[in-house]
Amino acid sequence: MKWDDILTDKNYSKEEPENIVAEFIALLKIKKSRILDVGCGAGRHLIYFKKRKFDTYGIDISKMGLKITRERLKQQKLKCNLIRCDMNFLPYANDSFDAAICINTIYHQKIEGIQRTIIEIWRILKKEGLLLVNFLTKRTYIYRKGTEIEKNTYMMDEGIEKGVLHHFTDEKEIKQFFKKFKRYTLKKLEKEINGKLSSRYVVIAKK
Repeated sequence: MKWDDILTDKNYSKEEPENIVAEFIALLKIKKSRILDVGCGAGRHLIYFKKRKFDTYGIDISKMGLKITRERLKQQKLKCNLIRCDMNFLPYANDSFDAAICINTIYHQKIEGIQRTIIEIWRILKKEGLLLVNFLTKRTYIYRKGTEIEKNTYMMDEGIEKGVLHHFTDEKEIKQFFKKFKRYTLKKLEKEINGKLSSRYVVIAKK
């Protein structure tokens, strides 16, 4: 599987959490909230939440990602609930999580898949539950690179992410994605990496 290879690269298996995740945790009023990491990768955010006493769950499609996660948890004498599955079919009951995060993950599929993932997360969140998720904007440097699969969705033709889908969105589309949620906030985060612009929308939505 492609992601098994990608997650062996140190740039894709970092240990420090994203700043947006550290900020998100302050919004969770119940310290022992039940939280799901959708696309947990190599486990950095699972470990971050678990160390702060959250009831932590993680899913990922990659066997390698879950293997690395288990090794890191064991090293730090921590335990989390991990399941290998597709993010479009979450194996949890309705209204069972206080919060969920989906970082650098949801946009690696077509629009229909993104919509299914959001509906699935909405389903498993409790009333007033919170979701933190980010998306690629059309300003990011890889927009329109690779093979176009559908409108604003491209498959990379080279590099470590060769063969991986990337969907690029805008504010109008995000409004459609989150129409079932009670409300959401949206901000754009941009930075230059080696002279190239990385641009993402960050959404926090409440059920």
